[in-house]
Amino acid sequence: MKRALFVAAALLVAAAGAAASGLCKGRFPNPVTDVCWSCLFPMKIAGVQASPSGVSDPSTGAPAVCTCQRGPMVVPGFNMSFWEPLRTVEVVREPYCLVSLGGVSMDPGLDAPRHGRSAQRTAGVQSSFAGNVGGDGAGTPENGTVFYQAHWYHTPWLFVLEAVVDTSCLENAAWDLAYLTELDPLWGDALAAFVLAPESAIFANPAAAAACALDCTAAYAMAPRKELFWCSGCQGAIYPLSGWVASMSSTLQAWHLIAARMTVKLAREGLLWAAYGRRGQCGPYFEPIPRKDVWRTQLVYPTVTASGSRCCRPLGAPTQTWGAGKTPPASGEDGAILLWRMRDCCASKDLMSGTP
Repeated sequence: MKRALFVAAALLVAAAGAAASGLCKGRFPNPVTDVCWSCLFPMKIAGVQASPSGVSDPSTGAPAVCTCQRGPMVVPGFNMSFWEPLRTVEVVREPYCLVSLGGVSMDPGLDAPRHGRSAQRTAGVQSSFAGNVGGDGAGTPENGTVFYQAHWYHTPWLFVLEAVVDTSCLENAAWDLAYLTELDPLWGDALAAFVLAPESAIFANPAAAAACALDCTAAYAMAPRKELFWCSGCQGAIYPLSGWVASMSSTLQAWHLIAARMTVKLAREGLLWAAYGRRGQCGPYFEPIPRKDVWRTQLVYPTVTASGSRCCRPLGAPTQTWGAGKTPPASGEDGAILLWRMRDCCASKDLMSGTP
C-alpha cells in the first residue's frame, strides 16, 4: 500500500511538471539510488558494532539491555542502534518552488520574501551573529547577507520502502510535505525569530563567534562539539532561526546552515523529536535544543552524493573538501539535503516481529 501511494504521488507530480515555473527546477527523489545507504552504519546490537562506518559514531549512553513499558507489560530487550533517513530540507530562492516535487511552483497567491540581500529590519541583527568560517569553492562567493526559503519533508525512506521489517524501531509515517517557511512569519524576520529562541541574544558576541571556529575544527574531524549548540561548525551560527545567512561564501554552505537551523527550529516548535540514548529506547522524546552530533546530512539535489563511505557528514562539517562541482550553473542555485537521525531502540521479540 505504501509503495502504491508513493508511486501514485510520483506520477501526479510528473503530470504537474509541465506547469512548473521556468525559474523553478528540481527532480523527484529516487529513494533507491539517491539515498546513501551506507549512512545506516555503524549499526550496533546490544552494544556490539555489527558493521563499520567511515563516519564517527557518537556515544549516547544507551544501555545494551533495556526494558520498555508496553501497556500493562514491561518488555525486556536489547539496544539496537542505527541511523535512519528521516527528513529532507529544500532551500530555495523563489517562494513555493518545490524542488523535490520535480520543480513544481505551487504559489497559493500569498506574498512571501524572495531571495535577496539584507533588508532593513534584518541587516543589523544578522550582522551581530557569526558568519561562516570558510567556503567550499562551490558556487559563486557572495560574502554578503542573503535570504532563502526552506521546505521540510517527512522522508522516512526505510519505512516507506519497507526496506526493513516494519517494527516500532522505525518512524511509521508517510512521505509528506510538512512545513513551508513561506507561511511562517518568523522566518523572514530575524528580530521576530528572537521570540522563538530568546537565548540567541547571549551568543551575539565575538567570544561566541570565536567558539564556532573550534566547532568547525571538530566538525572537520567528523565529531562536532555538542556543547557548542549555537554553532553549526564550518557553516556559521545557528542563530537567528531565520532564512537570513550572513557572510555567505557559497550556496552549498548556505544550504547546510539552513538545514541545521531548520532542525533546531522544528525541534523548538515540538515538530521534531530526538530518539537516542536511554530516553529514546522506547520512543522519541521532546528535545528543544537538539544534540547536533546525532544528525547527519546528505546532499540529494542538484547533485547526489550517494556513494562511498563518507557520502553523509555531521552537521557543520566543512564543504570545501568535497563541494567543488556540486552546484552546476543551470540548476545549482536551489538545493535539497537529506537529514539522518541516530536511533537507539529497545528491540524485543515483539518489536522485531511487528506485534503492536
